[in-house]
Formats: sequence, C-alpha cells, structure tokens
Amino acid sequence: METKGRILVVDDEIDICTLLKGFLERKGYVVETAHTGSDGLKALSKSEFDLVLTDFRLPDQTGLELLKQMKAANPNVAVVVITGYSDIRMAVEVIKYGAFDYVTKPLYPEEILNTINEALSQNGVVSSAPSKAPAKPKTSSKSPDTPYFKGESIESQNIYKNMEIVAPTPMSVLIQGETGTGKEFVAKEIHRLSKRAKKPFVAIDCGALPKDIAGSEFFGHEKGAFTGAVSARDGKFKLADGGTLFLDEIGNLSYDIQLKLLRVLQERKFSKLGGSKDIEVDVRILAATNENLKQAVAEGTFREDLYYRLNEFSIRLSPLRNRKSDLMFFANLFIDQANQQLEKSVSGISEEVINKFQSYTWPGNLRELKNVIKRGVLLTQGEEMQVDVLPEEIKYGFNNEVDFGDDTLKSVAHSAERDRILSVLEQTGNNKSKAAKILNIDRKTLYNKLKQFDIQNS
Repeated sequence: METKGRILVVDDEIDICTLLKGFLERKGYVVETAHTGSDGLKALSKSEFDLVLTDFRLPDQTGLELLKQMKAANPNVAVVVITGYSDIRMAVEVIKYGAFDYVTKPLYPEEILNTINEALSQNGVVSSAPSKAPAKPKTSSKSPDTPYFKGESIESQNIYKNMEIVAPTPMSVLIQGETGTGKEFVAKEIHRLSKRAKKPFVAIDCGALPKDIAGSEFFGHEKGAFTGAVSARDGKFKLADGGTLFLDEIGNLSYDIQLKLLRVLQERKFSKLGGSKDIEVDVRILAATNENLKQAVAEGTFREDLYYRLNEFSIRLSPLRNRKSDLMFFANLFIDQANQQLEKSVSGISEEVINKFQSYTWPGNLRELKNVIKRGVLLTQGEEMQVDVLPEEIKYGFNNEVDFGDDTLKSVAHSAERDRILSVLEQTGNNKSKAAKILNIDRKTLYNKLKQFDIQNS
C-alpha cells in the first residue's frame, strides 16, 4: 500500500494510541505514538512528521502548550487537537495558535480520517482527501477565492455596508471579534472589494508565528543572515507588494516585532535580515484580534502608536449567540458544503435540532457550528439530520447511556474519561471541588459526569 504520510499520535491513553495507530496504518499512513508532550517533542526532533494528532489533556502539559512548542520546532507540521466538548473554548483557541483543526470526543474514525486528509492535502502531502484541489499556499489558511456570506441579520447587513465603505480606501482596518467569528473572511472580502483586488492577498497568523523567525517571515532574509539561512528569501511584506497584508491575531506579536512593524508602516520601506538595502513597498494592512487591544495598551504589552496606526477604521464582529437570526442561514450553508465535501445528500435538519441549536451558546462561533454540522452530516444516515448525531453538550448535557462493552474508539474514549475522573477523585479523597479544579471543569460539569458514568456520588 502506498504511504500517504507520517503521523505522530500523542495521547497518554495507550488504548487510544493503539486503536488510532492500527486504524491509520490500515489507511496507508506511517504512525508513531507518544504518551507525553515531552516524548512527542523528542519524536518530532528525531523524525519528520507531516501531521501530529494530540490530545488536549496530557500528563505533563496541555495540548496548547505542546502546539506552541511543536510549531516553534517545525512551523510546517500540521497539528490536529483531540478534545472533550467541555474544552470547546480552548479547542477553538488552539486554532489561533496554528492548529489546523480540532476533533471532539467521542472519536469517530471517519471524522478523524477526513480531518487528517484535509490537513495533509492543504500542506501538499499526497492523501485520499475527497477534495482534489491543489495545496493552498501557506501564507493563508483559506483560499482567497472562498466566497463571503454576509448572513441575514440586520447586524450582518450593517457590517457588510461598512466593509463596502472602507474597502476602496487605503485605510488600515482593525477587525475585532471572538475566535471563530469569521475575521479572516471579512479581511478577504475587504480585499476583494478594494482597488487592490487583482493584487496579492497575503495572510500571516501572528499567533502561530515563532518569535525567533517572526522577523524573517515579515521582512525576509539574506543568505547567511542566521544559522539555517542557506538561501535568500522574501518576506510577506514583499510578497504582498501592491496588495493586502492580513495580520491575524495581531495581539500576539512580541514588543520588538511591533516596533519593527510600526517603522515599516510609517516609512513604507524595510530591509531584509542580514541586508542593508532598503526595499520600498506599497501594502495595505488589515489586522484582526480576539483580544482587547486597548487593555493591552494600558498594560504596556501592545504599543499605543501601533494600535492607532492599525485602527484607522474598526469593524467588530458579534458572537453567534448574539445574532441567532443568522444561525440557520449558516447551518444550511455548512450542510451544503459538507454534502459536497463528504459526498453526502443530507437535505436539512429536524425541528428538534433547530431548537437545540437555538438554545446553545456557541462558544466557538461559526467555526464550531461548521464543525458540528460537518460531523452531523458525516453521521447522518437518512436525508435529515437528527438530534442523535449532535455532540452531547448540545443534545442534552451528557449522554447517560454509555456502553463500555466494545472496542470502538468511542467506547475507549469514554472509558478513559471515566478512569481519569475516578483517579482524580481518589487522589483528592473524593473532594469534588478539588477534583473539578484538577480536571479544569466546574462542579456542575463534574456532577453531570458522575451521573453519566454511574460513579457513586459519595
């Protein structure tokens, strides 16, 4: 069988590692496993991997900490994070630090396989992903041709009017909103509506940018400028010349890079690392953040002069929970996309699912909705999506009917979660408050888990 790529699975549950390894090897991948974050980093330093599949909760660190270290060691490796739905906010957060995507427990093999194939296809690795599109450029996580859908709410219509007003101008725009609200799509639509539409749109994910290579990514470098600089390279400013440079998660830039960025915006010229020649550029800046930059300015972690340079015009995106009238518009849109991608024919969703969607808070916003719809389409056997394919938190809190009797990924994940809770309860002398704190969940969630797994609440 042809090898499709090399995958590193990092999970402290040996059973999950074994099942994932066997499943993915049968699909043609070469798979290695590690049970701690430090072991995962050691494996990454010794061998080349195309993708890392890691649990969010590891014995020695979180998946977010591991993600940052792996991206610093190998910026091109794709990372997919496995998480429980109680960690959905953090699961969405890992995207801004460079994760390709996340998958939630219980694990479904076909969902994991599809996500892996998408990640490897985007990175240019040969895969069996349904999409046959060529690898996307690594300057952006989404294709510049992806259409923008404005939604149906009055707020969405007003946001689009502001985009139409500011797009033809040379003004810098600061796009603000929670993770998953569609900030990059807004940036791309502003570029499409601008006078620079035929010029490059180049994106930099500042959250996933290791500090030691940030200067090179922005400005490029000359051969020999630093260890490993075996040839000269253009930075993103040069690549975006004449067009638009999108700085995603701008609040994550280090203070010294902020200063260098400010100088380029003021002088419209820069020099490569290791170079002495000034390079003039004509670049429009669009920036995005899910942080409160005014507060960061007050705390001294973000330069005030750079803030005002970037914030010549501001667009704020509201979370999905505050614009529920857009919910079904995007749900139906994502069903169409998932049908095409997964070669399914789901026609819609049931009234019960609509009610569940309307009562849920969507902490991951549009990105979470898209993932929920995609998983739902994958699991739906008929023409209409029913409530049984929804994640437990959306469905009714937690699933009270858990079967530990088979050897599926789903049962192993539930069993591992139950064993972890029992272990922590024993460790804390059955102190629920301490156990909830160690598990990083609230007491209500813990009590629901105790009920779910039939653990005696003594």
